Amino acid sequence: MPQIAGREVGPIGLGLMGLTRPHNGLTDDDAIAVLRAALDAGANFWNGGEFYGPEDNNSLVLLEKYFARYPEDAEKVVLSIKGGMDRPNTFKVDSSRANVRRSVLDCKAQLKGRKTIDLFEVGRQDRVTPWETTVDAFNELISEGAFGHISLSEVTAETVHRVAKIAKVEACEEELSLFTPDILTDGVAAACAEHDIPVVAYSPMSRGLLTGKLRSQEDLSWAAKMFPRFSPENMAKNLELVDEVSVYADKKGCTTAQLAINWARCQSLRPGMPTIILPIPGGTTVEKVLENLKVVDLTIEDLDALDAIRAKFEVLGGRYPNGLPGKS
Repeated sequence: MPQIAGREVGPIGLGLMGLTRPHNGLTDDDAIAVLRAALDAGANFWNGGEFYGPEDNNSLVLLEKYFARYPEDAEKVVLSIKGGMDRPNTFKVDSSRANVRRSVLDCKAQLKGRKTIDLFEVGRQDRVTPWETTVDAFNELISEGAFGHISLSEVTAETVHRVAKIAKVEACEEELSLFTPDILTDGVAAACAEHDIPVVAYSPMSRGLLTGKLRSQEDLSWAAKMFPRFSPENMAKNLELVDEVSVYADKKGCTTAQLAINWARCQSLRPGMPTIILPIPGGTTVEKVLENLKVVDLTIEDLDALDAIRAKFEVLGGRYPNGLPGKS
């Protein structure tokens, strides 16, 4: 079993963003059923956020309700939380000492003592506060028992090296998919391997595009429509890659989504790669989450074949809408 922060975890984790997204139509019972099914299926690494939903219905609020109902599960789950935005949540990045302290302590308070935060990270760094200041705030909070371990999110290779020199980093969360393989060549994965930092790979299905089930604008949620890759002109072209990946998934006897998730997971087979232990797909139904948690063992030959497919297509549209902060 792979490990993170000294704890054994399943090979595929669970991203919680969709469970508290506004207007998702889920009741508390629906969301709690998804969490319970994921844990029963071996997904004991959960990745949530202070800004995943409004303050009164974010990941921490949902998790408090879950662990109130199932207190015996608190020790089974390895919980990673990201924060570091301003309050109220306008998605303005603020990784200052004062806001890091505010963010961590607010998240801890929302859990009401029902679960320890095992890892904490700022979703982005504000490019004003030195990393050394943010890390010093982390270490101070760890010494106070506010959370367990430091994680990074959306960082460059330079930042991985910089922070690893001054702190023990237990994970690095980065986007990784057939549409976004950037960390495999931009030095981030190599830096994580050098410092023995596991990569938590998020959005392995490229926000649903690699499920093969999003075919037109009518299929998209309001959130997906904000991303450049889903614009009408870009989506039509990007679906050509999806269609070829789907053909390969049929050959492997799995869904397109399962192939995409396990492509990210199996990058660890490549020489010089870090442990990519946790692709963290989301899912808002029990059925979908159980589908996403299926382990499909891929070989180097499979990875080579999929890379050859990917190389035939130009991915159109950036990862995020203009104006959102990038890596730091």
